[in-house]
Amino acid sequence: MKSLEKVGTVLFGAGFGLFGFSGLVQAVLPYMVMKDVKYVTLDEIAKNVSPEFVDLAERYPDEFRKAYGEPDSKSYRAALDEGRNVYIAEACWHCHSQFVRPVANENQRFGPVSWPAEHQNELQLPQLFGTRRVGPDLIREARKRSNDWHIAHFWDPPMVVPESIMPRFTWFFDANGKPNRRALALTTYVQWLGSWLPESDELLTNVIASPGGEK
Repeated sequence: MKSLEKVGTVLFGAGFGLFGFSGLVQAVLPYMVMKDVKYVTLDEIAKNVSPEFVDLAERYPDEFRKAYGEPDSKSYRAALDEGRNVYIAEACWHCHSQFVRPVANENQRFGPVSWPAEHQNELQLPQLFGTRRVGPDLIREARKRSNDWHIAHFWDPPMVVPESIMPRFTWFFDANGKPNRRALALTTYVQWLGSWLPESDELLTNVIASPGGEK
């Protein structure tokens, strides 16, 4: 019995020690590394309304007005916030990572490997690193494709990417085939991804020029 008690004590101590070590590695150390890196709030992000958001208002005036009114910073904030929620709810992150990993030549397909400061904003925390590579990485999707491309892609993916196995998101559209609020929000969010980077113009130009994968 005493031997079993000793083994149990050792196992308990080891388990407690590993728990503490994991907390140190996954919480304390990341905090120490990132505590001095600027964190950008959604309110700050929404101050600069993207041209793509204005374009959505022009291309789908009735649908946009019904969903968000005018394309200003207030409606842009609402669309970005809802778009991220739709992205999560529809499990887009399962197939589309938002983290270019330093393995398997990912930098040749999706651009430079992701770095910590790239995720220091309200819409990127907690991070949506993803679980699989069924579709391409979307961390820097901004400016790569038009709004019409994304809307068509949600309606029928093979229409724009013949080899796509992504399902149709027909519930993003009304009875007349026009994009509803969820489609506008998700398009806004996807079109924003990567646009916040300080060096976005040079970086995104390189990413756009590099080979990409299926959407």
